[in-house]
Amino acid sequence: MIPARYAASRFPAKLMQDLHGKPVILRTYEAALQTGLFDAVYVVTDSKPIFEVIQNAGGKAIMSLKEHDCGSDRIAEAVSGMDVDIIVNVQGDEPFTDKESLKGVLEVFEEDVQKEIDLASLMVKITDEEEINNPNTVKVIVDQRNFALYFSRSPIPYPREKNTLATYYKHKGIYAFRKRALMDFQRLPMLPLEATEKIEAIRYLEYGKKIKMVETHVTGIEIDTPEDLIKAKEAWK
Repeated sequence: MIPARYAASRFPAKLMQDLHGKPVILRTYEAALQTGLFDAVYVVTDSKPIFEVIQNAGGKAIMSLKEHDCGSDRIAEAVSGMDVDIIVNVQGDEPFTDKESLKGVLEVFEEDVQKEIDLASLMVKITDEEEINNPNTVKVIVDQRNFALYFSRSPIPYPREKNTLATYYKHKGIYAFRKRALMDFQRLPMLPLEATEKIEAIRYLEYGKKIKMVETHVTGIEIDTPEDLIKAKEAWK
């Protein structure tokens, strides 16, 4: 499932921007489809232009019936009547989505015999100080088994001592959910931590859900700003 909202505060209509002859959202859809990992791939959107772009390219698209604050809510509405076990949320602004990363989050559930994991997501190591301190970069800290402890726009852990050996991880917004966890998310109200940070993953933690983080070495390019789109065009082969 690829949630695709037309409006974006930092870069309006970013998903419809041209990326070497095709809109960003179509590039992302094709990247997810080409992995061959899924029984079906859908774009879920509130936008008629996005809906038509996907349908006209022969893809599958679903129009949201309600207004939604985040991708999880949008996907939950779309899958509520579907007979599915695992749903993967690929962000619409990630046309460089790769097979190995997606395979990594799916394998979490194959190995989860006790079914203790509610959802899985990706993290990538970051070392650039500017990125670590950038509030647009969501950071995650994990326990020894790579279960998420917390997500924040602030640098976590905070380097009180400058010679610290702390490792910093950026949260990449790809999730794989058990359907139950996703439907729970939709009915549970937002709590103060999520409202403060504006990070939907925090809601799962606030309600006791277990998030397994998988490290990836693929950074890709998320298109959040016009500058990101320029980088994507330069990197596209």
